[in-house]
Amino acid sequence: MDKKTFRSICIEKAKKNKRTNAYKIDKLVNGMLYKEIKKVKAKNIMLYIPLKIEINITSLILKLRKEKKTLYVPFMEGESFSLVKYRLPLIKKQFGVKEPKNTNKYKHKIDLAIVPIIGTDSTLRRVGFGKGFYDRFFETNHTRINKILFVGREYCVSSEIISDDHDIKGDLYLTAKNCHYKSYLKKKSRI
Repeated sequence: MDKKTFRSICIEKAKKNKRTNAYKIDKLVNGMLYKEIKKVKAKNIMLYIPLKIEINITSLILKLRKEKKTLYVPFMEGESFSLVKYRLPLIKKQFGVKEPKNTNKYKHKIDLAIVPIIGTDSTLRRVGFGKGFYDRFFETNHTRINKILFVGREYCVSSEIISDDHDIKGDLYLTAKNCHYKSYLKKKSRI
């Protein structure tokens, strides 16, 4: 199976699940994300503004803002993005992605990056929507990010290695049912 076919299968799984019990899944994953943030004592956190198919982390963002955590989100720039502080109001931009207005770009250390994922393989490399925005960002910024946590609506792992060397490699993969490290992915049943 190639990456494009795998991506299509995973997107269909996520869309199907989105219709059935999205609220419950989002709440469970938000709780697990919060525990992981506390566990690593993250203060500077990279998040994402969710698309409809992704885990809705809006309640987590609100909770972290109340706790005075410093939150950063992607700001689209050409074929990649930079990080900017999370600020309201959000404006709908390219590909339906919401972003804060352009503010100062952040170039310092990130304790934890929470990255949406469509699927992965046993190497724990990200399969996303296929545009490469995250790959290009992490290629130039990986040295200042301590930990990368993938989050997905559905557990979707390829039985074959389909990722490329330039795909982002994560430390952890969270879904509503499980928390997966690379060693676990090699044992678990896959697509």
